[in-house]
Amino acid sequence: MNKGKIVSIHSFRGGTGKSNTTANLAAQVALAGKRVGVVDTDIQSPGIHVLFGLDERKMGKTMNDFLHDKATIREIGLPIHENVGGAVGLSKLKDTHIWLFPSSISGRDISQILKEGVDFNKLNVGLQTTISEFDLDYLFIDTHPGLNEETLLSIATSDVLIIILRPDNQDLQGTSVTVDIARSLDVPNLFLMINKALPKYDPVQLKKEIELQFNAPVAGVLPLSFDMADNASSDLFSLRYPDHEWSKGLRGVAEAILALDNK
Repeated sequence: MNKGKIVSIHSFRGGTGKSNTTANLAAQVALAGKRVGVVDTDIQSPGIHVLFGLDERKMGKTMNDFLHDKATIREIGLPIHENVGGAVGLSKLKDTHIWLFPSSISGRDISQILKEGVDFNKLNVGLQTTISEFDLDYLFIDTHPGLNEETLLSIATSDVLIIILRPDNQDLQGTSVTVDIARSLDVPNLFLMINKALPKYDPVQLKKEIELQFNAPVAGVLPLSFDMADNASSDLFSLRYPDHEWSKGLRGVAEAILALDNK
């Protein structure tokens, strides 16, 4: 690759497992030997840092500081591979290269963003700087659900867009809108990922139906998992339980992303 790829993970509605998917995909790609960054652009309701074992005291500078000219991208990047803690799954990232660029969980900082909005040009510069400063192969973006200016910017600058949906009528309608917008913005690579599929669904048949409905490839069908819920964001599930059906489905999505290197 000549430059790092931006991979945006999006869903039209909340509750689809977007942050869990983003963190686990980034970790799997890092395990494949790639230099990986993860940016939390869900600035109104950040949370992906929890999956990497961090709380506000450990995060230091955040994307909020960058957007308000209080920190550089270099100061924000937190090397997860050097801060794996005691979690079984996270410990597997020790010999990788993966950085997190978190957003602030401070109520004051979130209120400021909600009141003043986001400087989208500066955010875009920040994403491009992140790739060059850290010599990244992939930059994963955990987006805000729904469609707003941040999301449109993220989609427009993406090399790869993964839209997560559940087999639910509201999700299907919202995904249709998002797919149309992604195509109007000429996103080079669009994948769908079905999450929280009930056991009654045949994964092969469900994949075929969704691909036919949206005329877009489904990179994975992941089951509704009580084990995942029980994990309660305390570790990266696909690393801690690599033989679980959810983890196998997630790795299939990671492989679809990595396969783009050969095109």
